[in-house]
Amino acid sequence: MHETSLGGTLRDYLSGEEIEETTYEEFRQALARLLVEERGYPRDRLRTKVDLPYEVDGEAYSRSVDLVAYDPEDRPALLVFFSSGDVGSYERETVMAARLFPGGPVPLALVTDTMQAQLLDTASGEVLATGMASTPTWADLLARTRDVVRVPPTPAQRAKLTRIFHTYCGFLFGACCSESCTPPPKSRS
Repeated sequence: MHETSLGGTLRDYLSGEEIEETTYEEFRQALARLLVEERGYPRDRLRTKVDLPYEVDGEAYSRSVDLVAYDPEDRPALLVFFSSGDVGSYERETVMAARLFPGGPVPLALVTDTMQAQLLDTASGEVLATGMASTPTWADLLARTRDVVRVPPTPAQRAKLTRIFHTYCGFLFGACCSESCTPPPKSRS
């Protein structure tokens, strides 16, 4: 299932602005609240729905990353992806996104369905921890990422990573179930 509009709005936890209500937005809001209220992340260090632009065969694409935590030097330190299925089945896609992300590679990534989570080392692809408790605190995130040397992929590596990432993203670009994914109309009662 991919993200679709539910036809309403809600107040964004981080910005306080009215935003479109979607099938995933409630989960994204819960993740932002968890990071701020339980894990100590400063609100101004979190950004939601950040574009990850990439190109395949001369055609431009963009994938939205649910949450990105930026360190005090404004470098991306943690990507957070909401998964609508088994968390383990999103590991590789999440690692590819972190390796391709502007300003990266991003050292850590978290993939979660808000019930389960996996913290990933994006350089090795290794699962560092599982369960919602694996979500690093702000202090832990800074300690783990402060001295990480960020070496962007070479053009050849980037081309390979992009192909892999695009394969995972394929269902977002029309290969899914197209019209059958639209939600039913809201009743007016």
